[in-house]
Amino acid sequence: MQANAEYIWFDGKFVPFSDAKVHVLTHSLQYGSGFFEGIRAYKTDKGAAIFRLDDHVDRFFKSAKIYGINPGYTQKQIHDAIVDTVRKNKLQECYIRPFGFYRTTKLGVTPVDAAISIIVAAIPFGNYFANKNNGIKCRVSSWQRIHTTILPPEAKGSGNYLNSVIASLEAKKEGADEAILLSINGDVAEGPGENIFFVQKGRLVTPSKDSDILLGITRDSIMKIAEAKGLEVEERKIHREEMYTSDEAFFSGTAAEITPIIEIDSKKIGDGKIGPITKMLMEAYDEVVLGKNEEFSDWLTFVG
Repeated sequence: MQANAEYIWFDGKFVPFSDAKVHVLTHSLQYGSGFFEGIRAYKTDKGAAIFRLDDHVDRFFKSAKIYGINPGYTQKQIHDAIVDTVRKNKLQECYIRPFGFYRTTKLGVTPVDAAISIIVAAIPFGNYFANKNNGIKCRVSSWQRIHTTILPPEAKGSGNYLNSVIASLEAKKEGADEAILLSINGDVAEGPGENIFFVQKGRLVTPSKDSDILLGITRDSIMKIAEAKGLEVEERKIHREEMYTSDEAFFSGTAAEITPIIEIDSKKIGDGKIGPITKMLMEAYDEVVLGKNEEFSDWLTFVG
Protein backbone atom coordinates (compact mmCIF):
# COMPACT_ATOMS: atom_id res chain seq x y z
CA MET A 1 0.00 0.00 0.00
CA GLN A 2 1.29 3.46 -0.92
CA ALA A 3 2.52 5.51 2.03
CA ASN A 4 0.91 8.85 2.79
CA ALA A 5 2.88 12.07 2.55
CA GLU A 6 4.29 12.99 5.95
CA TYR A 7 6.66 15.87 5.21
CA ILE A 8 6.85 19.01 3.10
CA TRP A 9 10.09 20.73 2.18
CA PHE A 10 9.57 24.34 3.33
CA ASP A 11 12.32 26.93 2.77
CA GLY A 12 15.10 24.39 3.07
CA LYS A 13 13.73 22.32 5.95
CA PHE A 14 11.35 19.39 6.25
CA VAL A 15 8.28 20.08 8.33
CA PRO A 16 5.40 17.72 9.20
CA PHE A 17 2.65 17.84 6.57
CA SER A 18 0.11 19.38 8.99
CA ASP A 19 2.57 22.09 10.10
CA ALA A 20 3.17 23.56 6.64
CA LYS A 21 1.09 26.70 7.19
CA VAL A 22 0.97 30.34 6.12
CA HIS A 23 -1.02 33.35 7.31
CA VAL A 24 -4.47 33.97 5.79
CA LEU A 25 -3.29 37.39 4.59
CA THR A 26 -0.30 35.99 2.69
CA HIS A 27 0.04 37.97 -0.55
CA SER A 28 -0.10 34.98 -2.87
CA LEU A 29 -3.31 33.75 -1.24
CA GLN A 30 -4.90 37.20 -1.55
CA TYR A 31 -3.73 38.01 -5.09
CA GLY A 32 -2.79 34.71 -6.77
CA SER A 33 0.86 35.74 -7.12
CA GLY A 34 2.40 32.28 -6.72
CA PHE A 35 4.17 30.13 -9.30
CA PHE A 36 4.38 26.36 -9.43
CA GLU A 37 5.04 23.11 -11.25
CA GLY A 38 3.30 19.75 -11.47
CA ILE A 39 5.57 16.70 -11.69
CA ARG A 40 5.00 12.97 -11.38
CA ALA A 41 7.11 10.15 -10.01
CA TYR A 42 6.43 6.59 -11.13
CA LYS A 43 7.17 3.18 -9.69
CA THR A 44 9.66 1.39 -11.95
CA ASP A 45 11.65 -1.84 -11.66
CA LYS A 46 14.51 0.32 -10.37
CA GLY A 47 12.41 2.16 -7.80
CA ALA A 48 10.75 5.58 -7.88
CA ALA A 49 11.63 7.68 -10.93
CA ILE A 50 10.71 11.34 -11.46
CA PHE A 51 9.63 12.14 -15.02
CA ARG A 52 11.50 14.94 -16.81
CA LEU A 53 12.58 16.55 -13.58
CA ASP A 54 15.18 18.90 -15.08
CA ASP A 55 12.68 20.23 -17.63
CA HIS A 56 10.11 20.90 -14.93
CA VAL A 57 12.63 22.67 -12.71
CA ASP A 58 13.76 24.76 -15.67
CA ARG A 59 10.16 25.82 -16.38
CA PHE A 60 9.63 26.57 -12.68
CA PHE A 61 12.45 29.10 -12.86
CA LYS A 62 11.25 30.49 -16.19
CA SER A 63 7.81 31.11 -14.69
CA ALA A 64 9.44 32.98 -11.82
CA LYS A 65 11.51 35.07 -14.25
CA ILE A 66 8.49 35.98 -16.36
CA TYR A 67 6.75 37.28 -13.23
CA GLY A 68 9.91 39.11 -12.06
CA ILE A 69 10.46 36.87 -9.03
CA ASN A 70 13.80 35.72 -7.65
CA PRO A 71 13.21 32.28 -6.11
CA GLY A 72 16.25 32.64 -3.85
CA TYR A 73 17.50 29.13 -4.70
CA THR A 74 19.47 27.60 -7.54
CA GLN A 75 17.94 25.12 -9.94
CA LYS A 76 20.15 22.40 -8.46
CA GLN A 77 18.89 23.17 -4.95
CA ILE A 78 15.27 22.81 -6.07
CA HIS A 79 16.11 19.70 -8.09
CA ASP A 80 17.68 18.12 -5.00
CA ALA A 81 14.80 19.29 -2.77
CA ILE A 82 12.32 17.50 -5.03
CA VAL A 83 14.29 14.24 -5.00
CA ASP A 84 14.76 14.50 -1.24
CA THR A 85 11.04 15.12 -0.67
CA VAL A 86 10.01 12.00 -2.58
CA ARG A 87 12.65 10.00 -0.71
CA LYS A 88 11.74 11.48 2.70
CA ASN A 89 8.10 10.51 2.21
CA LYS A 90 9.05 7.01 1.01
CA LEU A 91 6.80 7.35 -2.02
CA GLN A 92 7.05 5.16 -5.11
CA GLU A 93 4.35 6.95 -7.12
CA CYS A 94 3.30 10.51 -6.44
CA TYR A 95 2.43 13.97 -7.71
CA ILE A 96 5.02 16.60 -6.83
CA ARG A 97 4.19 20.28 -6.36
CA PRO A 98 7.02 22.85 -6.11
CA PHE A 99 5.39 26.17 -5.25
CA GLY A 100 6.80 29.65 -4.76
CA PHE A 101 4.93 32.50 -3.12
CA TYR A 102 5.24 35.93 -1.50
CA ARG A 103 4.98 35.38 2.23
CA THR A 104 4.31 39.01 3.18
CA THR A 105 1.02 39.76 4.94
CA LYS A 106 1.04 43.42 3.95
CA LEU A 107 -2.04 44.25 1.91
CA GLY A 108 -1.46 45.89 -1.46
CA VAL A 109 -1.21 44.59 -5.01
CA THR A 110 2.50 45.33 -5.53
CA PRO A 111 4.70 43.19 -3.22
CA VAL A 112 7.68 45.54 -3.07
CA ASP A 113 10.72 43.90 -1.42
CA ALA A 114 8.54 41.01 -0.22
CA ALA A 115 10.31 37.78 0.73
CA ILE A 116 9.71 34.59 -1.25
CA SER A 117 9.06 31.16 0.21
CA ILE A 118 9.44 27.89 -1.68
CA ILE A 119 7.79 24.61 -0.74
CA VAL A 120 7.94 21.15 -2.28
CA ALA A 121 5.10 18.70 -1.61
CA ALA A 122 4.82 15.10 -2.79
CA ILE A 123 1.51 13.29 -2.40
CA PRO A 124 0.06 9.95 -3.54
CA PHE A 125 -1.90 10.49 -6.75
CA GLY A 126 -3.88 8.27 -9.11
CA ASN A 127 -5.84 9.10 -12.27
CA TYR A 128 -6.81 12.76 -12.57
CA PHE A 129 -10.00 11.84 -14.43
CA ALA A 130 -12.09 9.00 -13.02
CA ASN A 131 -13.23 8.09 -16.55
CA LYS A 132 -9.74 8.16 -18.06
CA ASN A 133 -9.75 4.53 -19.18
CA ASN A 134 -13.11 4.86 -20.93
CA GLY A 135 -12.67 8.36 -22.33
CA ILE A 136 -14.19 11.65 -21.20
CA LYS A 137 -16.77 14.13 -22.47
CA CYS A 138 -15.93 17.80 -22.98
CA ARG A 139 -17.67 21.08 -23.70
CA VAL A 140 -16.28 24.21 -25.30
CA SER A 141 -16.25 26.88 -22.64
CA SER A 142 -17.97 30.24 -22.93
CA TRP A 143 -14.80 31.62 -21.33
CA GLN A 144 -11.80 32.24 -23.57
CA ARG A 145 -8.22 31.27 -22.80
CA ILE A 146 -6.14 34.13 -21.38
CA HIS A 147 -4.25 36.02 -24.09
CA THR A 148 -0.54 36.71 -23.92
CA THR A 149 -1.24 40.46 -23.76
CA ILE A 150 -3.29 39.92 -20.59
CA LEU A 151 -1.34 37.27 -18.66
CA PRO A 152 1.57 35.07 -19.78
CA PRO A 153 0.12 31.66 -20.76
CA GLU A 154 3.62 30.13 -20.84
CA ALA A 155 4.12 30.77 -17.11
CA LYS A 156 2.54 28.54 -14.49
CA GLY A 157 1.33 31.40 -12.35
CA SER A 158 -1.34 30.72 -9.73
CA GLY A 159 -3.56 33.59 -10.85
CA ASN A 160 -3.59 32.30 -14.44
CA TYR A 161 -5.55 29.29 -13.27
CA LEU A 162 -8.65 31.25 -12.23
CA ASN A 163 -9.30 31.15 -15.97
CA SER A 164 -9.12 27.36 -15.73
CA VAL A 165 -11.22 27.08 -12.58
CA ILE A 166 -14.15 29.05 -13.96
CA ALA A 167 -14.11 27.13 -17.26
CA SER A 168 -13.88 23.72 -15.61
CA LEU A 169 -16.67 24.44 -13.13
CA GLU A 170 -18.90 25.61 -15.96
CA ALA A 171 -18.27 22.40 -17.93
CA LYS A 172 -19.04 20.17 -14.96
CA LYS A 173 -22.27 22.05 -14.23
CA GLU A 174 -23.28 21.31 -17.83
CA GLY A 175 -22.65 17.60 -17.37
CA ALA A 176 -19.23 17.34 -19.00
CA ASP A 177 -16.03 15.98 -17.51
CA GLU A 178 -13.87 18.89 -18.64
CA ALA A 179 -13.81 22.13 -20.60
CA ILE A 180 -12.01 23.10 -23.79
CA LEU A 181 -11.03 26.75 -24.09
CA LEU A 182 -10.67 28.70 -27.32
CA SER A 183 -8.16 31.48 -27.82
CA ILE A 184 -9.28 35.08 -28.06
CA ASN A 185 -9.20 34.62 -31.86
CA GLY A 186 -11.54 31.64 -31.68
CA ASP A 187 -8.95 28.94 -32.31
CA VAL A 188 -8.70 25.82 -30.15
CA ALA A 189 -6.32 26.46 -27.28
CA GLU A 190 -6.32 23.81 -24.52
CA GLY A 191 -8.13 22.39 -21.53
CA PRO A 192 -8.11 24.06 -18.11
CA GLY A 193 -5.03 22.08 -17.08
CA GLU A 194 -4.25 20.07 -20.20
CA ASN A 195 -2.95 20.42 -23.74
CA ILE A 196 -5.06 18.85 -26.47
CA PHE A 197 -4.30 16.64 -29.47
CA PHE A 198 -6.35 15.43 -32.44
CA VAL A 199 -5.84 12.56 -34.86
CA GLN A 200 -6.73 13.45 -38.43
CA LYS A 201 -6.18 10.86 -41.18
CA GLY A 202 -3.34 9.24 -39.26
CA ARG A 203 -1.60 12.54 -38.40
CA LEU A 204 -1.29 14.00 -34.91
CA VAL A 205 -2.39 17.65 -34.80
CA THR A 206 -2.07 20.00 -31.82
CA PRO A 207 -2.51 23.76 -31.27
CA SER A 208 0.63 25.78 -31.90
CA LYS A 209 2.35 28.22 -29.56
CA ASP A 210 0.46 31.19 -31.05
CA SER A 211 -2.82 29.70 -29.80
CA ASP A 212 -2.10 30.99 -26.26
CA ILE A 213 -1.20 27.63 -24.79
CA LEU A 214 1.10 26.44 -22.04
CA LEU A 215 3.98 24.63 -23.71
CA GLY A 216 3.42 21.42 -21.80
CA ILE A 217 6.26 19.07 -20.99
CA THR A 218 3.93 16.09 -21.41
CA ARG A 219 2.85 17.62 -24.74
CA ASP A 220 6.47 17.73 -25.85
CA SER A 221 7.01 14.16 -24.65
CA ILE A 222 4.04 12.89 -26.65
CA MET A 223 5.20 14.63 -29.82
CA LYS A 224 8.65 13.07 -29.49
CA ILE A 225 7.22 9.62 -28.72
CA ALA A 226 4.81 9.90 -31.67
CA GLU A 227 7.60 10.86 -34.06
CA ALA A 228 9.67 7.92 -32.81
CA LYS A 229 6.68 5.71 -33.70
CA GLY A 230 6.66 7.13 -37.23
CA LEU A 231 3.68 9.45 -36.82
CA GLU A 232 3.57 12.84 -38.48
CA VAL A 233 3.03 15.61 -35.93
CA GLU A 234 1.69 19.02 -36.92
CA GLU A 235 1.53 22.13 -34.72
CA ARG A 236 -0.87 24.75 -36.08
CA LYS A 237 -3.98 26.78 -35.41
CA ILE A 238 -7.07 24.60 -35.22
CA HIS A 239 -10.61 25.80 -35.92
CA ARG A 240 -13.35 24.79 -33.52
CA GLU A 241 -15.26 22.77 -36.11
CA GLU A 242 -12.18 20.63 -36.80
CA MET A 243 -12.54 19.08 -33.36
CA TYR A 244 -15.90 17.56 -34.23
CA THR A 245 -14.68 15.90 -37.43
CA SER A 246 -11.36 14.59 -36.08
CA ASP A 247 -10.93 10.82 -35.90
CA GLU A 248 -9.60 10.87 -32.34
CA ALA A 249 -8.86 13.38 -29.57
CA PHE A 250 -7.09 13.35 -26.23
CA PHE A 251 -5.79 15.59 -23.47
CA SER A 252 -2.22 15.52 -22.21
CA GLY A 253 -0.64 16.80 -19.02
CA THR A 254 1.29 15.75 -15.94
CA ALA A 255 -1.90 15.06 -14.02
CA ALA A 256 -4.01 13.95 -17.01
CA GLU A 257 -1.18 11.96 -18.65
CA ILE A 258 -2.97 10.87 -21.85
CA THR A 259 -6.74 11.04 -21.38
CA PRO A 260 -8.92 10.12 -24.38
CA ILE A 261 -11.77 12.46 -25.37
CA ILE A 262 -14.74 10.62 -26.86
CA GLU A 263 -17.26 13.47 -27.08
CA ILE A 264 -17.16 17.25 -27.52
CA ASP A 265 -20.31 19.41 -27.31
CA SER A 266 -22.49 16.26 -27.41
CA LYS A 267 -20.84 15.20 -30.69
CA LYS A 268 -19.03 11.85 -30.80
CA ILE A 269 -15.39 12.00 -31.78
CA GLY A 270 -14.87 9.26 -34.37
CA ASP A 271 -17.03 6.34 -33.32
CA GLY A 272 -17.21 7.57 -29.72
CA LYS A 273 -14.59 5.09 -28.52
CA ILE A 274 -10.89 5.30 -27.74
CA GLY A 275 -9.11 5.26 -31.10
CA PRO A 276 -6.16 3.06 -32.09
CA ILE A 277 -3.56 5.83 -32.25
CA THR A 278 -4.62 7.23 -28.88
CA LYS A 279 -4.45 3.74 -27.40
CA MET A 280 -1.01 3.13 -28.92
CA LEU A 281 0.32 6.42 -27.53
CA MET A 282 -1.13 5.68 -24.09
CA GLU A 283 0.71 2.37 -24.02
CA ALA A 284 3.92 3.91 -25.34
CA TYR A 285 3.77 6.73 -22.79
CA ASP A 286 3.29 4.24 -19.96
CA GLU A 287 6.34 2.30 -21.16
CA VAL A 288 8.43 5.47 -21.07
CA VAL A 289 7.41 6.68 -17.60
CA LEU A 290 7.71 3.18 -16.15
CA GLY A 291 11.28 2.86 -17.42
CA LYS A 292 10.53 0.23 -20.06
CA ASN A 293 11.76 2.23 -23.06
CA GLU A 294 15.53 2.71 -23.32
CA GLU A 295 15.22 5.37 -26.04
CA PHE A 296 13.77 7.85 -23.55
CA SER A 297 15.46 6.59 -20.38
CA ASP A 298 17.23 9.93 -19.87
CA TRP A 299 13.84 11.47 -19.03
CA LEU A 300 13.83 9.59 -15.73
CA THR A 301 15.55 10.69 -12.51
CA PHE A 302 15.76 7.79 -10.08
CA VAL A 303 15.24 8.65 -6.45
CA GLY A 304 17.35 5.85 -4.99
